[in-house]
Amino acid sequence: MRIRDMLTDSGLTLTPSEAKIVQVLLADYPLSGLGTVSSLAKKAAVSDPTVVRFVVKLGFEGFPNFQSTLLAEVEARLHSPLLMMEAKRPASAGESVAQSYLGAIGGVVGQTAELMPAQNYERAIRLLMEAKGKVVVLGGRFSRHVAGMLAAYLVQFRPGVRDLARLGPEAFDILVDLDKRDVLVVFDYRRYQADVVSFARQAGGRGAHILLFTDAWLSPIAEVSEVVMVAPIEAASPYDTLVPAVAQVEALVAQLLATEGTALRRRVEDIEQVRHQNAVTLDGDGAPGLTEKN
Repeated sequence: MRIRDMLTDSGLTLTPSEAKIVQVLLADYPLSGLGTVSSLAKKAAVSDPTVVRFVVKLGFEGFPNFQSTLLAEVEARLHSPLLMMEAKRPASAGESVAQSYLGAIGGVVGQTAELMPAQNYERAIRLLMEAKGKVVVLGGRFSRHVAGMLAAYLVQFRPGVRDLARLGPEAFDILVDLDKRDVLVVFDYRRYQADVVSFARQAGGRGAHILLFTDAWLSPIAEVSEVVMVAPIEAASPYDTLVPAVAQVEALVAQLLATEGTALRRRVEDIEQVRHQNAVTLDGDGAPGLTEKN
């Protein structure tokens, strides 16, 4: 279990002093735990022994053990492809890396279902479909392509969907139009993109509801998110995989159609009629349907 999960565990009983320590640790996680015992105690307005007793209560041998575990988490969050090229070399020259990867990725997708309860998909759908204003979709360097997939689906189901694609300086102007009627959907995975994190935090500060897709280490955006969708991303490659994120998007759409398909059908039929009139797709007679993506 990660330290953040330990600190937010509903089964953890806290004294008033311990609650102060948890508040300080979570307020600037993980940096707040990387200083000295005394610095943490001072910020929480408790004694040094109280901090030590608390980390022992969490299951650590002492503060050094707590801190080394926290540092390991930080290193895991910040792994770059360059570092992982050394850590994830093929087992042998004769092994088919591509076949091995494809075989392993199925297991990673399987883990995705275990990480997220069904209620999270339902909450995400309510957030997306009940928004009175806009649904703005945003992602990082690679994850913006997954964000674009979700936006392409959503535009078939509701009006007011906007895909920000590549986040340039001009995109920040959109912040002035965001408020509590709007939803910002963000895809952000380690090593977490500074401008994406900044945009999301500012949007949350303006009252926009945040739906976050991220990894098990949690983007800093999780702190301002209403719903967080977690996916495993580690794969037998120097690059983390976004396959589980794509699976989550398609699972979300499948759930949405299963629960609100009848209400959505009229809009989808109208879109299909427009496509047919403009010869957008090579679909014969252009019969309306819910299965065409393109």
